[in-house]
Amino acid sequence: MNGSKENLDKTYWLAGSLACLSLCAALLTANLASSGPELRSIIIQGENPEQLAQAIEALGGEVTHELPIINAVSARVTPAQVEELTKLQGALKIHANAGVKTSTAIEGSGVPYLDFPTLVEADKLHAMGIDGRDVTVAIIDSGMQYDNELQRDPEGNMRKLIGYQAIRDKEGPVLDKYGHGSHVASIILNSEASTEGKFNSIAPRVNVVPIKAFDGTGWGKYADVIRAMQWVLDNRETYNIRVLNLSFSATPRSHYWEDPVNQAVMKLWQAGVMVIVSAGNTGPKAMTIGVPGNNPYVLTVGAMTDNYTPGDGSDDYLASFSSTGPTYEGFVRPEVVAPGGHLTGHTRVKSKLAKWYPEFHSFDKYFTMSGTSQAAGVATGIAALILQADPELSPDDVKCRLMSAARPAVDSDGKLAYSIFQQGAGLVNAYDAVFSDATACANRGLDIDADVAGTTHFGGLARQNPDGSFYIEGLDGYLWNDTYFWNDSYFWNDTYFWNDAYFWSDAYFWSDTYFWNDGYLWNDTYFWNDNLTETTSVNVWVDQE
Repeated sequence: MNGSKENLDKTYWLAGSLACLSLCAALLTANLASSGPELRSIIIQGENPEQLAQAIEALGGEVTHELPIINAVSARVTPAQVEELTKLQGALKIHANAGVKTSTAIEGSGVPYLDFPTLVEADKLHAMGIDGRDVTVAIIDSGMQYDNELQRDPEGNMRKLIGYQAIRDKEGPVLDKYGHGSHVASIILNSEASTEGKFNSIAPRVNVVPIKAFDGTGWGKYADVIRAMQWVLDNRETYNIRVLNLSFSATPRSHYWEDPVNQAVMKLWQAGVMVIVSAGNTGPKAMTIGVPGNNPYVLTVGAMTDNYTPGDGSDDYLASFSSTGPTYEGFVRPEVVAPGGHLTGHTRVKSKLAKWYPEFHSFDKYFTMSGTSQAAGVATGIAALILQADPELSPDDVKCRLMSAARPAVDSDGKLAYSIFQQGAGLVNAYDAVFSDATACANRGLDIDADVAGTTHFGGLARQNPDGSFYIEGLDGYLWNDTYFWNDSYFWNDTYFWNDAYFWSDAYFWSDTYFWNDGYLWNDTYFWNDNLTETTSVNVWVDQE
């Protein structure tokens, strides 16, 4: 992005970092007391959320959100009420109800084919009738516009099953005044065909449940995002929600298992919902993977670009904005990459994004954006295709097949063109993933039940040398020194053999003595934000690549 004042102002609204505060109630009470008696919005976790809510109301506080998915409530309270609450309820976990923000020119007559389905070979599946039908995708974002191409399938049947307004805790319309959610939805499920008769999406017949957790400027509250996940958990069987898209990302502030959003995500995975997350747009430096992309269970997706030449794979490259691993707990992220450069999809002309960037709007409804949000949308559509073909698969199974079918970028000597910390297993391929029979290659060594219960947590196999380079414990040839480069002579190799069946993605029991060589070590009493006002972001705007 250039440095003009106009763009800097836009960046101020569009950027931010996903933040949550996790510390003992006693420490937070002292912090609140020093800042005056005004009401504060916080998330409080305890063993019995119903009793907690009753205690808050008895003290004169206001319970705004019930969040049983993480054994919590959100409330507006004074510092004195927090102090009294800790006396009555004992040890509690207090989190800031932080703010949350949602994180290709085309020519010719009519709407052309937009290429990204071909890049991942989804078009071959469409011709075979594998197009997402009978599967439901939920999208937690800024809403979804009322275009027929998003609300209805190619035959005109209503496939938007319901909408949920997490901000108001109300089922109903979810008009997208910001534009981000509609664009992500369009990548997944746009039912409009091009002038060549091809679909401009990955899963054009999938059912959809759009969930609005962000307002008309892309901002929201932490509790609203968690309440949105609670609604998905409660209604997943009613609407057959098999896949959840979370195209937001921001800076981790704790172990993955302590973050309330990650806690909710793990509950959904445990319940059988495949969760697909954007890696974040803060690359290319190492250790820039955001929340909830740092969650070891989900599929975290980075972005590549075709360099505006979709028919020529030799000049594709990893998008410079795509966030890079490893995570602070040592997991390789992202696990795959997908098209995320200059993807064109639906967004209202009157949406905030379209007004800020009118040069990227064309054909009335269509708007071009770049980001790992769009890449996550591509992977979400592929997950729906896999589940249509084999509805019995678990989230671990779907993740395994997406990873096993990915094609890593390799050079002319057959060596990786990018580190696995940058590209994971490589570029997703819908056709190979649908027809894969791979099993037991994802989330090996993890135990979701123990993690959710809080009895055991996990770390990955990534390590850091004293010189700052990263490597994989037990494997040679994976050394990486945090560099980003353009390689104009590599290709996506569909026959590359990953050593030891994704040994690099395995997990082990977490040890409190594990830390990075630069002295990084999480502290359970670390203050994330002393005034409880740190804001959060889904995806920052990035230049088209």
